[in-house]
This record gives sequence, structure tokens and C-alpha cells, in this order.
Amino acid sequence: MSSGGRCGGGSCESSTITPAIVYFPAGTYLVSSAIQTYYYTQMIGDAKNPPTLLASSSFNGFAVIDADPYIPNGWGAQWFTNQNNFYRSVRNLIIDLRQIPASNVAIGLHWQVAQATSLINIVVEMSTESGNNHQGMFMENGSGGFMGDLVFNGGKYGIQVGNQQFTVRNLTVNNAATAVSGIWNWGFTFQGVTINDCQVGFDIMTGGTSARLQSVGSEAIIDAVVTNTPIFLRTSEASNGRLAGSIVLNNIKLNSVPTAVGVASGATVLAGGSITIDTWVQGNVYSGTSGSKTFTQGDIPSMQKSSNLLDSAGRIVGKSHPQYADYATSQFISVKSEGATGDGHTDDTAAIQDVIDNYAGCKIIFFDAGTYYVTDTITIPAGTQIVGEAWSVIMAGGSAFSDESNPRVVIQAGAANSEGVLEISDIIFTTLGPAPGAIMIEWNVHDPSGQQAAAGMWDSHIRLGGAAGTNLQGAQCPPGSINADCKAAFLGIHLTPGSSAYFEGTWVWVADHDLDTLDSPQTSIFSGRGILSESNGPVWFIGTSCEWSPEHNYNIVNAQDHYIGFAQTETPYYQPVPDAPAPFSTDATYYDPTFSSSINMAWGMYIQSSSDIIIFGAGFYSFFQDYTQDCLTTNTCQVQVFNIDTESSVTAYSVSTVGVTYQLSVSQNGVILSSQNPNGFQETFTVWSK
Repeated sequence: MSSGGRCGGGSCESSTITPAIVYFPAGTYLVSSAIQTYYYTQMIGDAKNPPTLLASSSFNGFAVIDADPYIPNGWGAQWFTNQNNFYRSVRNLIIDLRQIPASNVAIGLHWQVAQATSLINIVVEMSTESGNNHQGMFMENGSGGFMGDLVFNGGKYGIQVGNQQFTVRNLTVNNAATAVSGIWNWGFTFQGVTINDCQVGFDIMTGGTSARLQSVGSEAIIDAVVTNTPIFLRTSEASNGRLAGSIVLNNIKLNSVPTAVGVASGATVLAGGSITIDTWVQGNVYSGTSGSKTFTQGDIPSMQKSSNLLDSAGRIVGKSHPQYADYATSQFISVKSEGATGDGHTDDTAAIQDVIDNYAGCKIIFFDAGTYYVTDTITIPAGTQIVGEAWSVIMAGGSAFSDESNPRVVIQAGAANSEGVLEISDIIFTTLGPAPGAIMIEWNVHDPSGQQAAAGMWDSHIRLGGAAGTNLQGAQCPPGSINADCKAAFLGIHLTPGSSAYFEGTWVWVADHDLDTLDSPQTSIFSGRGILSESNGPVWFIGTSCEWSPEHNYNIVNAQDHYIGFAQTETPYYQPVPDAPAPFSTDATYYDPTFSSSINMAWGMYIQSSSDIIIFGAGFYSFFQDYTQDCLTTNTCQVQVFNIDTESSVTAYSVSTVGVTYQLSVSQNGVILSSQNPNGFQETFTVWSK
């Protein structure tokens, strides 16, 4: 884990230059102390025969896998800053705590992480003795993040979690005292939950009224099956007609669950049994443009979900990260073996395009670890499967991407209106700046008929600046500077009208700080736009994040059939100096929002002329004005952040904001005041519909 001068040990906060895969062949590995993960690490077990990390009976450590170790006698100091603990993944492992005495506190995973992180195909085995102190996961802080395909057996807690925001897909907990213990959050989305034979399904701390008394702000649960569990969801405090933790339950099937929703005092809020909960909420409900809230603790009409978004069981589609476990090594082709260098300097455009042209649809194209410099568009036809190695980097630069009046695509995913399988996983896309005309990804491909989520990206990210080799670091782009040479890109991702897309764990980040310079100095780097979707669907944005674009982070235009949960954004810290859209100009071709003297900061999400859009959890944050935070206490860092026009049909659940005056606007007129929805450090509204 630590060999090769890697970043960790408390002496290095972050680094992109020493990535590693630590591979575990099938077998059982006896461990007696914590495996402390270093920055930019993927721990990957054999996908066909997942290995076991067996904690010894004398195990001594905070957790079997510790993603952010505490420094002994460090007064709470840790190796990494939890909100910046990026780029790590753990896959295909079984963690067994059962040799540790049941009375001992034992933790499988200490997962205190931020964006660009994932847990995939993990099983944790724990004691099933009454009163045991085992827990599968502990997370006390961070700014995530995605995890999926997880199983926790036994334990006091399946998972005990606190984080700003997270998306959890396909979670199973069996025979735990408490399946999910929620310590605090601004918003969690759970999609696809199975709970069997526990005492409590979700036990959440509620009632926090300030940053110092932060509790669970928002819990959104969709598509759950709960069996033989006395209480499905329990809050620590009763609501008493006020917001005490926003809750949204949708498509919850209960089998022998006497209490659906209760309070720790013993009160029953919603009786259970063997029933299906269509949509039940606790929190403030809004509609239209009135701005008046209705505190609701009960059933509400369910949103209409397009059948295009649902699987055969009527649940939101989920598709696991491709790992190609059943493919022989002969079915892969390495781009380096075919002449690409991946050294970050040599022009690899022709070599990469040749590999794709020769092998797309025939072999899985493997990008060996490295940085691949390209100077023109790479076209990827439908039928292509691409996988990286510890986040291989494709870096665009040169004159082709220099003209923002004539933007050019870096990665063209499918020809216009094409259909077919297209899979991209474990890749980072970036630029060698300046590149003000770069459209990082143009997504054109659509699923073939009958193959949902066949075209997508998993654990792949856009990172603009903030890393070695980009020419967009703290030295070139210090905070507060407005430097044309710090224009990193024109647009992050463009979903065209004929496309469909399944994006899971995708982070589009214009870097606000430098990952490869001591003390991680702040930066002022500019990319005009984040994600633009014109797709007619279906589109699944599952555990996605888009931050720091000066015009918009998400812009959904003339689109339909989108499921979005959880979406997270941050407004650039330098705004309104300069005002949005500077240093770029608006471009009607790309449906840019309009700005004014009062609306002069980036939109977190902007929805125009779109239909059947479901937002199931979102966090839109504005922490600064011109790098100062005096505005936070009065929620005046930004006036408006989330806009829906009157022509769109949208249902938004569990939306949290920080630092903004209006949480939601309709046609740029503020509707939901944040002051109506205090819920800890953040503000949360529970439902808005047209």
C-alpha cells in the first residue's frame, strides 16, 4: 500500500502522481491491524472469487480498512482533510469480523471520504450475538460520494454514517440490530435497499437546529424491501409539527414490519404491517409559485415515473460498475501495447484513435495507468468498452481546443443518433490549459432497444486543473486572479437530444484547490459550463456531482425522462468577482441561462422546457463571496441557485441548500425561501412539484 513514496502517513494531504491498484487474489488474508489506505488508491479483489480480509481475534486498529486514519496523540488530527479525501475505491472484498469477540468494538470500514470515491461489491460478516458491538462501516464526516452493491450481515450496525451527502445503491443488511444508523447529513439518497431480520431498519438522529447541533437533515429512500423487522424507520425526536429531519419514502414494501415510522420515545407515526408505501414524507411541501409551505407528515401523491427509467420490477434502474470478470485476458487490448505512451507529453491522439478504430466492438480497450495527451477529437463508436487503471487520464490540449467561439469536442461518445453498448469506467478527463474551447465529452449514443443502461460511465470523472501537468495549478491560477490562461474548458459533458445515459459516481470538478502542491492552495480556474443535457432520455444520474463552473453546473434543456439522485453542486468561491458568466460569455447555441445584476452567480441546476424530471435528493451549496464567508450566517452568499421554468414538469424531493436566499426559483423568480426550512447547517425542503 505504501511502497513507492506514495501519499499518506499524515505527511501528505493529497497527490495525483502516485496512483496505485492494490490487488488481492482469491484467498483469506489474516490481518491483525488496520489496512491504512493511501491517497489515490484502488483496492481490488478478484471479482469472480472475492477474497476475505479476516480480522484476527486480537485485532488492534480503528477498522480493518481505514480510509482516513487518526494520528495517535494528534488531538483528533487525521491523515487527510475529510472533505478533500478524493480518489479511492474498494471493490470485491469480504471483510470478516467474527473472530473478534462480540463485546469488542470492531469496524469493517472506516470510510471518511469525499467525491470520486466508491465502494463496490463488498460483504462484511459480523457477530449475530445479542448486544454485540460490531459494525460494518463507520463514517463520521466527509463530502461524498457513491457506494453500491453492499451486503452487511450481523452487527450492532450494518452501517453508521455521517457525511454531507452520499448516494447508496443496492444495499442489503441482514440480522443487524440496526441496519442503517444516521448520525448526521445534509442529504442521503438510498436507492434499492433490502433489510431482513433486523430490529430497526433506519435509526436516524433528528432535531438538529444549527451547525453545532447538526443531525440528519434529509433521508430519501426509494425502492426498499424490508422483512421481519419491527421498525422500518425511527427518528430520535418527534417532529411536533416542525421540521425535524426531512424524510421521503417511495415504493417501500414492508413484510411483517409492525411500525413503518416511529420515534425513539416509542410513539408510532406510521403503522406498518405487510404493506406498500407509495410515497410518504415528513417535511415542508411546496407546489407552483406560491411559496407557501405545508408541513406534511403523511402520504402524498406519487410522482409519475417514466417506464423508460424503471426495470421489470418497477424500480429505478441500477447497473453495477462493469468489471469484465468473465472475459479472458486475450479479450483486452492495451493502448500502450499499440503505441500510446501515456507520458503526459507525447501526442497520443493517433495511437489512441487507431486502437479504437481497430478494436472497438472486438476487444475491451484498456488504458494502462498514465496520462494520455491528445490534440484532437477522439471518436468512440457505439459498441466500445473502455476501462482505465487507477483512473488513467486523457488530457486534451493544443490549438484545436483554444477557441471558445468555435468549441471542439475532446471525446465523442458515439456518432449522432447511434445506438449500442458504450461503457467507460475508471477514466479521468482533463485539459492541459488553457483550453477555453474544449467540450470534454459529447455523449451521443443511445441504449439499444431492450438494453437499459447499456451506454454509461462508472467511476469516471472530469477534473479541470488542480493537478500536476495541467499548467492550471496554484502557481499559474492563484485565488482571486482572473487570468485568461486559466480557462480550462468550454463545457464538461453534453448529452445530445438522441442520447441516453447511465452515469454512476461521476464528478465534474473545476478545481478550487491544487492537489499536488504543499498545503493545497486555493485556485481560480474557469470552465464555462458543467453538464448540459438535451437528452430525450432515459437518463440516470446516480451519485453525480458538478462543481465550480461559472455559468451553470447542471443545465437540463428540452429534455425528458431523467432520474437524478443525489446531485451535488458548489458555486465558484470567487464569484461575484467576476460576475457570472465572466470570464466566459453566454452562448445561445448551448442554451446558457441569462444573468443580471441580481442574478450574477452560477446556477446549481437550471431546468428549461423539460418533462418528467425526477430529482431524488440534491444539495446546492454556495459557501463564499469573493473568497469570504461572512455571507454564510445570513444565507446571502447567493440569491438564487436552482431554477425551473414554467414549461417544465419536475418533481424535486429532499433538496438541501447552503448559503442561498431562495432554495428554488421558477422562471428566475424566487419561490422557496431558505429561512422557511432551517435544518442544521443547511436548509432542506422536502417536496416541490409544479
